[in-house]
Amino acid sequence: MKLDRLDARLLSIMQNYNRYSTEELGQAVGLSATAVQRRLKRLRDEGVIEADVSIIKPKTVGRPVAMLVLVSLERERADIVDRFKQSIRQTPEVMNGYYVTGESDFVLIVTSQSMEDYEVFTRKFFYENPDIKGFKTMVIMDRVKVGFSMPIDLDDFS
Repeated sequence: MKLDRLDARLLSIMQNYNRYSTEELGQAVGLSATAVQRRLKRLRDEGVIEADVSIIKPKTVGRPVAMLVLVSLERERADIVDRFKQSIRQTPEVMNGYYVTGESDFVLIVTSQSMEDYEVFTRKFFYENPDIKGFKTMVIMDRVKVGFSMPIDLDDFS
């Protein structure tokens, strides 16, 4: 899908101000509310906008502990990789999962209620999975920056 400058401006605004009305968005980019609705529908339908989400402070919902986990699989076979990707998608404690290059095969961001809760999770998710060779956990001490905003340079669009 080819994006134009108006699409890029809309996307840039939507990343940080998701709750703007179509009227407010239209004023910001110089379009009518109806034209904004059409563009946003197209951007969602084409998968450019993957989701509209709210970022929740973990402590307020009882999940103050987060870990960055490096996972190595026994073998890097397609069926094993696909099976592990599916387990990531089905596990609510895994907030983000990335298939990566380097020493590890996957990087996960996992949330828990406590370290004890995380230990129970590791037994179930990692130790009981014969496809996992090993994992390394790093406890996240402070959320310095959280979000999904993508830098968009308007000069890249005509």
